[in-house]
Amino acid sequence: MTEAAELSVEATGETVGEAKWAALRELESLNPGLDKSAVTFQVISEGERGILGVGYAPARVLATAAADAAELVEADESELSALVRELVGRVTSALGIPCRIVVEEDDESIRATVTGHELGMLIGRHGQTIDALQYLASAFVFRSGVRKDVIVDAAGYRARRQATLETLAHRAARQAAELGEPVALEPMTAPERRIVHQALTDDPTVETASEGAEPYRHVVVAPAGG
Repeated sequence: MTEAAELSVEATGETVGEAKWAALRELESLNPGLDKSAVTFQVISEGERGILGVGYAPARVLATAAADAAELVEADESELSALVRELVGRVTSALGIPCRIVVEEDDESIRATVTGHELGMLIGRHGQTIDALQYLASAFVFRSGVRKDVIVDAAGYRARRQATLETLAHRAARQAAELGEPVALEPMTAPERRIVHQALTDDPTVETASEGAEPYRHVVVAPAGG
């Protein structure tokens, strides 16, 4: 389990009280299980009302709470789920990203969902950072001898990626059917390859297969019966 980390947000309001309320709501959005009594406030500025609205400046406060999301562990969480949680928690902590991590596990997969603000750094350009983290978490689980897919998601990135992959799959299917030749897609993780296979399951004009070795394994879309 990762060590506790301080979660801090800065907020503004017309009064110090309103600024504190806004900061508290922000902290709760980052960590729904937040203990409000553990929150401390630092008044940065009490604000200026000005005269007839001229020279107005909002009150500003800094709210801080010990809220490392990696501590929100379910009592029945498996060792593998705890391992994935710890890995994701260490990476987000190293990147300086305040967040909450929810880990869900079933018979086929372990899914770690990161929620919070400013998650762009975790996702990275074209998803490179979060994909690398997912690959690392998958490697840890694979080395344990358990064959389960590991998905690391943040800010709805995987849903957007799924839509992109489905569009790519249908485009490749049209190309393969029109040219009468197989179309090889880019290397993908096992969960992503599954999305492509499922997207084309009901398309009678093509058939799909995974080829190559990890991490370069990819999907090939070929004309049916070819």
